[in-house]
Amino acid sequence: MPKSRIRKKDDYTPPPTKQAQQIRLGSRGWVAPVMLAFFLIGLAWIVVFYVTDTQLPIEALGNWNIVVGFGFIAAGFGVSTQWK
Repeated sequence: MPKSRIRKKDDYTPPPTKQAQQIRLGSRGWVAPVMLAFFLIGLAWIVVFYVTDTQLPIEALGNWNIVVGFGFIAAGFGVSTQWK
């Protein structure tokens, strides 16, 4: 019976290494200040509403001022999803 051929495998050569990617801090630098601003505006809106006995920030909205304040806080959480 004839002997089968032996297949020679190529020697392993590792792929070329990629240079370490530089972290760009400036690309998302706006996220933290905007997020904190939304949080603070929402908190201030609700506090002013309660402290002024529902006269401010917008008297015509009535108790909907609470929803507006929480809307700002929710927007802050929405912006926080862009933070890397």
